[in-house]
Amino acid sequence: MPLKRYGVLKGKAIETKKGSGSTPHFQILVSDDRLLFRIAVNVESQEPPSDVLYYVDESFHHPIIELLGPLPRGYHSLQKRQGEMAMDFIRGNLFDTSQMVALPYNIPGEDNDLNELVQKYVAKAIAMESSEIYAFGERWGPEEVRDKFFGFAPGNGIHDIHMNQGSSDRFMKYDGIWQDGCLIIHLPDEKRWIGIFLAFQSQCFHTDDATGHRLPDVCDRVIPPEPGAAKSICIIAALVNPRGEDKGLEALTLLNTTPSEIDLAGWSLADKNKKKMLLSGMIRAGEALYVPLSGKEIELSNKGGIITLLDKKGLKVDGVSYTKEQAAKEGWTIVF
Repeated sequence: MPLKRYGVLKGKAIETKKGSGSTPHFQILVSDDRLLFRIAVNVESQEPPSDVLYYVDESFHHPIIELLGPLPRGYHSLQKRQGEMAMDFIRGNLFDTSQMVALPYNIPGEDNDLNELVQKYVAKAIAMESSEIYAFGERWGPEEVRDKFFGFAPGNGIHDIHMNQGSSDRFMKYDGIWQDGCLIIHLPDEKRWIGIFLAFQSQCFHTDDATGHRLPDVCDRVIPPEPGAAKSICIIAALVNPRGEDKGLEALTLLNTTPSEIDLAGWSLADKNKKKMLLSGMIRAGEALYVPLSGKEIELSNKGGIITLLDKKGLKVDGVSYTKEQAAKEGWTIVF
């Protein structure tokens, strides 16, 4: 079944321990000013291949940060659905999953493995007094025993700090949509947010919209693209806040990155409320297509949002997000 106690912990990072042993996890001690928690971050997969996929956004911009900032410190249970603070690597357009790279957790030397990569960013949070760390995942505790890594009592923690859908048969019982785990770090002194996203190589990035299970026809029969592989069509720009009335004046720009003409019949665009707009016509090789929005189907909110491009099979081809701050400049086009 999906995660039972999905939520987010907001607090101050205090101490860390690198992952080691048979099931290595990078451990982070966090205080919410009342209780202590341990964040357990997988740095090796139990399912081969063992090296974990990672992506770090050192300047994370997404509508969700406007919800995270005012959140009080402590653990908060989350509703696993769109429009809340819940995370979904596929549907939330948090980052480009094709940019994820596999990295071992214990390579000899300095600054070259997953333990050291996570340590690099958490160390910044520990050193900066005003920083906050947000851990999305499943809670355990409070427990009667002391924490086995940091010795505090009662034992409390967050784990499953990774994608929690599209899993192999062994772990598919934990699949679900809008329940992915990750770390978000806010560094106010540097005026930036950092997103750390992890997934297992055995997982698939095309999943069922109801169960979160992998789509076998796509995941098990087609060779997955190499990390960083170009998408066939990209959303490269959006006019979110046109001068005057928004309705009927908003627009998107698509780019065909391939050497071939693509028929858009059956393709669609979706907004943050899952409203869809069907596309049609052809987009020639290497050319951009300006797509006016009528306002009767999808809408681009000036308060921040997400835009997703789906092919004729309903599979995600590209997805972008923009913040309220980006949409504030009337008449300007946002470039992704």
